[in-house]
Amino acid sequence: MIQLKSDREIRLMRRAGLAVWKAHDIAGSMVKPGVTTREIDAAIADYFKSRGGTPLFLDYPNHDEGLPAFPAVTCMSKNEAVVHGMPDDIPLKEGDILSLDTGVRIGGWCGDAAYTYKVGEVSAAVQRLLDCTEAVLDLAFDLLHTKTRWSQVASTMERYVKDHGFTSVENFVGHGIGRKMHEDPQVPNFVSRSLRGRGDFAIEPGLVIAVEPMVNMGTKQVKLLPDHWTQVTADGKPSAHFEHTIAITKEGPKRLTEAPAEDEMDLLED
Repeated sequence: MIQLKSDREIRLMRRAGLAVWKAHDIAGSMVKPGVTTREIDAAIADYFKSRGGTPLFLDYPNHDEGLPAFPAVTCMSKNEAVVHGMPDDIPLKEGDILSLDTGVRIGGWCGDAAYTYKVGEVSAAVQRLLDCTEAVLDLAFDLLHTKTRWSQVASTMERYVKDHGFTSVENFVGHGIGRKMHEDPQVPNFVSRSLRGRGDFAIEPGLVIAVEPMVNMGTKQVKLLPDHWTQVTADGKPSAHFEHTIAITKEGPKRLTEAPAEDEMDLLED
């Protein structure tokens, strides 16, 4: 069941969203050749601890019972890794791309966002992939101003990605978010059979969703690595991932995980 949030609850979620934005700000200042993803993960873990936040990913249970929980504060997915990559001690190198996904709970409310970082200069083809993936997230945000059903947004997102020569990952979708990281509804970036039926939902004030397109250069198919977490493209080609937590308010949609306005700087410290 979708749990609509009050204006007050959305304001509280903004605190968590700003902490996630700051985590990405820290990561952005660190991503360069020679740095390891474990070092970046540790810096974000320290920041969340300084805010009294609870990391959402650390010790997250594996989908398959009996397999290890996720061991880090961030998902670090490099190059052909689509999602759920684990931090390691392998230095980043020129031309890599790093999809970093992280989330935190502060004051009982969650924020979640992902960004794909360039490590130095990347090829023109990879740059087009990044541009398309970030643009389709921006497109979804713009459409939330005018569309009334999520299926209308998802169909336009899917078509945009296809028109640019890429594929939308269908194994993983966005989600509702609030007191828990994963709440109803499921938020696909494509039109699924479910979304044509009962899975569709209204875009209305109080809805808070994590919209997260994952776009592949080649096939949309993915496969799981032996670490039981990392999902990579089946053909080994690059993948990109961008995500914002977005609230629908009476004044329109708002990104809760974007940079602070001048009058919000105090929320980064309280």
